[in-house]
Amino acid sequence: MSTTASGVAPSWALPAIYPPQNDLPVLAEVDVLVVGAGAAGVAAATTAAEAGKSVILVEKYGFAGGAAVAGMSGTICGMYYATAHPQQPEQVVYGFTERFRAALAARGGLTDPQLYGKTFTSAHDPHMWTEVADAFLEDAGVRILFHTAVAGVVMDGDRYAGAVLESNAGRSVVLAQRTIDASGDAAVVARANGAYYFGADGRIQNPTMFFRLADVDIDEFERYYGPDTICPPEVTALIEQQRTAGANLPRSKIWVFRTPRPNELMVNATRIDGRDGRALNVIDPEDFTEGEVVGRLQARAYADFFRAHIPGCASSYLEDTGIEVGIRQTRSIVGHETLRNDDVLQARKREDGICRVPWPIELHDSKGSNLHWLLDDYYDVPYLSLVPLTGENIIVAGRCLSAEHEALASARVTAQCFEYGHAAGVAAALSIDENLPFAKLDGRGVRAVMAANGSAL
Repeated sequence: MSTTASGVAPSWALPAIYPPQNDLPVLAEVDVLVVGAGAAGVAAATTAAEAGKSVILVEKYGFAGGAAVAGMSGTICGMYYATAHPQQPEQVVYGFTERFRAALAARGGLTDPQLYGKTFTSAHDPHMWTEVADAFLEDAGVRILFHTAVAGVVMDGDRYAGAVLESNAGRSVVLAQRTIDASGDAAVVARANGAYYFGADGRIQNPTMFFRLADVDIDEFERYYGPDTICPPEVTALIEQQRTAGANLPRSKIWVFRTPRPNELMVNATRIDGRDGRALNVIDPEDFTEGEVVGRLQARAYADFFRAHIPGCASSYLEDTGIEVGIRQTRSIVGHETLRNDDVLQARKREDGICRVPWPIELHDSKGSNLHWLLDDYYDVPYLSLVPLTGENIIVAGRCLSAEHEALASARVTAQCFEYGHAAGVAAALSIDENLPFAKLDGRGVRAVMAANGSAL
């Protein structure tokens, strides 16, 4: 747990545990409570509801999408193999990921796969992302509570029994047989005083501020920039030249994606540290705030750079940024099992694997970006890396799974988060039906249901 210099946990880090008998009104009693409506939460809620369970999904924003929409991390990364000389994308992840991808594409909300170094990724329209999510959730019969945050956790001994919700209407309680923490930040686990950690000895990946440029001459831009979304050396040299001249352009190797909209680019260029050079931890609201102020300034500086120096962008303008900084990493749970760095490097396959990952180790910090490619291969994520070591009736889905620092830098991307949610939703239904704790479920059984649902495992 994070502490201040005096060794005392700051107020935002303190747990908020309520007994089953409390004075708050009970809003609902359900089979499954899902916290967070990002990729993992949408998949988890949909899957559990389609398995016949009553489900409430809680989301602090007024829309689904999480990092993919609020953070404008506007690509579905992690679907395709990487190879030394990529020609055509070869898909390796299916399941709920493919269901969502296909629905986005059918609406015209997804680009064809774009070259990203040695692999491929597709960019989406964030508004269509939320529309697709709404459709999945409503069709499955999920009860959605937008504009609602978790203020505390209801605990019956070591058993998660529900959550205390906060909205403009006040506080209330949802009681649930099973809880899925898809917050991305292990927000439920942390409020219950569950065990978690931050990266490698507290060092986590820095956030970024995505932005979009409008009114771009795409043909002229692509003739100069080339087919790879990772920038060519000429662009890196130009950025470094302008930085030397005083421009606020801290990152030299940037990524630029075509979007489904005409004459528009999505840009991943910023590197956000504190103004004093320290790494930011966006769990701390002061760090979160500073990161967004710094990120917006950097987005403006990079947009000015594009307009002044990149062919096709002379008439472009900064259309928007993410609603929040793009968050790569915060808390990771201490799980019954941990995805290890060697599991990634050795492309380990597992009988209890619930997701394939072909994505590189994509590590971002104040020293720069580092990519370690997994060529023509993938590894499996173990089921028990989603199950906290302490506490019953709780499972996580998304980037807060139990993983070592470098392993998480590969395993945290969108295609995999969809499948973690898929796994958590399946596990919640099985746990109720078989009257077993999550830790006692056989990961091979979860995997078998996922495979029957279309996952490639």
